[in-house]
Amino acid sequence: MANTQLPDALLVQDYVSGNENALAALIKRHESKIYGFIYSKISDRDISNDIFQDTFIKVIRTLKSNSYNEEGKFLPWVMRISHNLIVDHYRKNKKMPMFRETEEFSIFSIMSDDSLSIENKIISEQVEMDIKRLIEELPVDQKEVLVMRMYQDMSFKEISEVTGVSINTALGRMRYALMNMRKVIDKHQIVLTN
Repeated sequence: MANTQLPDALLVQDYVSGNENALAALIKRHESKIYGFIYSKISDRDISNDIFQDTFIKVIRTLKSNSYNEEGKFLPWVMRISHNLIVDHYRKNKKMPMFRETEEFSIFSIMSDDSLSIENKIISEQVEMDIKRLIEELPVDQKEVLVMRMYQDMSFKEISEVTGVSINTALGRMRYALMNMRKVIDKHQIVLTN
């Protein structure tokens, strides 16, 4: 059976049993989602690459020491490791994470159709800039959930596993993020429709 068809849990077992190719298959399977998550928080390719590598160094150490016990939940576990390394990075540099949207996670990437008129493109860009400004004004925990949900299309279950909070807390943060965005819109009288 090809590695691509094996579930994560079996690949983890194979790796722990000494099959180095099993880890390579796991990394290949999940690298775009994990790297995309890291890059969306850091917006620096070199630092993102470092954190991505550090994430898998931790994964390897944990698997080699036989202390991995999250069977069947490999991706959320790895995402949680990368999330913690991102938090450590910001703590070390005493910088709060800033939301910087990337091309991969643009809310208007679905609107990149050539049939959009120049006027509509300008309006879309203005709305996108307004949304970015609104997101910047949110508390970090609310911003984090909103970005994961809206820009990375993660489920609330995945968000709760990555951030280490309950699904209800993640839902609550999303709700407060939207309420706070509405307050900012009202405060600045921003018009998001054309």
